[in-house]
Amino acid sequence: MAVCKFSEMKYTRPDVQRVTEAYRQLTARAEKAESGRELAEIFKEHTKLDDEFSTAARLAQIRHTLDTRDEFYDAENDFFDQEGPGVGNAQLALYRALLASPHKEGLAAEYGEILLQKMEVAAASASEEVLELMQQENALASRYQKLYAGGQVQFDGKSLTLPEMGPYKQSLDRAVRKAAFEADGRFFDDNREELDEIYTKMIENRNAQARKLGYESYVPLSYLRMGRLGYNQADVKSFRDQVAQSVTPLAHEAMKEQFARIGLPDAKFYDTTVSFKDGNPIPQGTAPELLAKAVQMYRELSPETARFIDFMTESQLFDLESRPGKAPGGYCETIPGYGAPFVFSNFNGTSGDVDVLTHEAGHAFQAWVAAGQGMCQELANPGLESCEIHSMSMEFLTSPWHHLFFGKDTAKYALAHAQEALTFLPYGCMVDEFQHIVYSQPHLTPDERNGIWLELERKYRPWNDFDGLPFYGRGAGWQRQLHVYQYPFYYIDYCLAQIVSLQFFAAHLNDPKDAWQRYLALVKKGGGDTYAGLVKAAGFTVPFEQGAIAPVAQQVFDWVKEQNKKL
Repeated sequence: MAVCKFSEMKYTRPDVQRVTEAYRQLTARAEKAESGRELAEIFKEHTKLDDEFSTAARLAQIRHTLDTRDEFYDAENDFFDQEGPGVGNAQLALYRALLASPHKEGLAAEYGEILLQKMEVAAASASEEVLELMQQENALASRYQKLYAGGQVQFDGKSLTLPEMGPYKQSLDRAVRKAAFEADGRFFDDNREELDEIYTKMIENRNAQARKLGYESYVPLSYLRMGRLGYNQADVKSFRDQVAQSVTPLAHEAMKEQFARIGLPDAKFYDTTVSFKDGNPIPQGTAPELLAKAVQMYRELSPETARFIDFMTESQLFDLESRPGKAPGGYCETIPGYGAPFVFSNFNGTSGDVDVLTHEAGHAFQAWVAAGQGMCQELANPGLESCEIHSMSMEFLTSPWHHLFFGKDTAKYALAHAQEALTFLPYGCMVDEFQHIVYSQPHLTPDERNGIWLELERKYRPWNDFDGLPFYGRGAGWQRQLHVYQYPFYYIDYCLAQIVSLQFFAAHLNDPKDAWQRYLALVKKGGGDTYAGLVKAAGFTVPFEQGAIAPVAQQVFDWVKEQNKKL
């Protein structure tokens, strides 16, 4: 792929009328198509049109998140919030025409049966009836993001962004840790009314969309919008139940060992961020230096990752440092017209910086491979739960190079990272169950929602003692999780991926070369199979099966326990 620096990628606002008219014409042709070959040609024209529109949308989105105060890209972001749903509906009209064609199996012969399945799920998730509501939903999500991104905390004599509070929350001085949690909690308390109002409107909006489309609530609609194939709400509930029964007790034991390790048997919530008495492992170096180490890591990992990391750095596709006005969080987004994944983060001097470099690079590597194979966007990526396998597994498969970042503290990072993977599973399930409840019971008040969150804390994370902390103590900690606002029902995907990544972790401990080859094969399949199909293809256990989770969790817990003894 030719190199084009991100700063040189040209943005032009698309002519929405031209795009929707082009889709109208493609839809009319699909309705009259006389062969599967003709449908395949129409689909190829859709791919070109989709890539063109998506390239503009992604450039606007990325540049907006790089500085939410930039008036030009703020306006462009608003433009796509308003116009994106209409273009999406025009695409869905084409999907419906393709699916209604008696020649659709010709399309399946060209692209695989899974393309039809994906189009069916997408076509059932939206219509012209909900266009205005989708536009309003986008505006609410942008409102939350701007509020969060603009957050400033006065602490340690400085004005800090919320991500920049991270190191203070891991301070060895317990009083500083507590004060840091109190300080960033005050930001959310100060904006409590607006945060509650935004979320209440989001629940009302999304449930209204669902009712217009014939669903009792947003819950079943969300499964369609997440593109889930081959499993349903009952399967996800079974997964959450297994986590609560089999993982939470092990995670609780691991946390007790952590508290003993740091000498605080009466640990509070603000102590959970410290893994070792002498401090958490911290990556050594500035953001450019850490990126240089990542380049070395990926050049040595495999020939494929060597070409990938050179493409990424030469094209300047990383923006890693936190700064005022930058949107929160981290992500990888692909710019189709350039075959270019972009990695966004907010480094704050904690081990999470390395987590991001490996996690988001896992997404980026898979996207780069798919672009190199010329896959259409529908098949470039599998479902989001499978996309997260690429990222979460990469965190473990790069472990032979983690010494580049942590030096003498590498073993401490390995222990903490594996334990965090284990304790994450209950948290992710808690986020998911919370959303199932609040969308199914839209009458809940903000205080009642927070009460539900506290109940789920006791179910999934019984080790947490909030000790009267503002914001966290009243059960509003979920408002920090941007996915709850911006990407509803996404969070369980991380859990479904995490349980597979832990199987990759075990495979890597046994045979690193075999584990990498399995991973590479998985990446190359792109979105050519369902979640269960991809998991089985890698030779692992699908976690919906009863009793599938306990052995994996036990193996990781035993490894963590053994490493704890060594340290």
